[in-house]
Amino acid sequence: QVQLVESGGGLVQAGGSLRLSCTASGRTSSAYVMGWFRQAPGKEREFVATISWSGSSTLYADSVKGRFTISRDNAKNMVYLQMNSLKPEDTAVYYCAQGTAANTRSRLYDYAHWGQGTQVTVSS
Repeated sequence: QVQLVESGGGLVQAGGSLRLSCTASGRTSSAYVMGWFRQAPGKEREFVATISWSGSSTLYADSVKGRFTISRDNAKNMVYLQMNSLKPEDTAVYYCAQGTAANTRSRLYDYAHWGQGTQVTVSS
């Protein structure tokens, strides 16, 4: 079993920054893609960013490109999401996920393990 725990969420003003962290434990493996998704109230869960097993390849949703950066530290079983220039529309619960492939994936069904999420609220 794989356990994923997100942290680092909170309340921030528009234009501010937050850094989300995801700690993986259990039967986890650095051989798999990791991703961040988010879900705003009344909306479906959507893709934010993904990083390949080696960290050499990343992919971002258009809405966050240039503002968010995903990274990973396989030695520590950690994945991060640095979020800069935050906007009110970034308000959502952010989820960390481990995929079933090695390279970048943006579809929900490519991910088998999910964390419980961390709330990010951006005030205007």
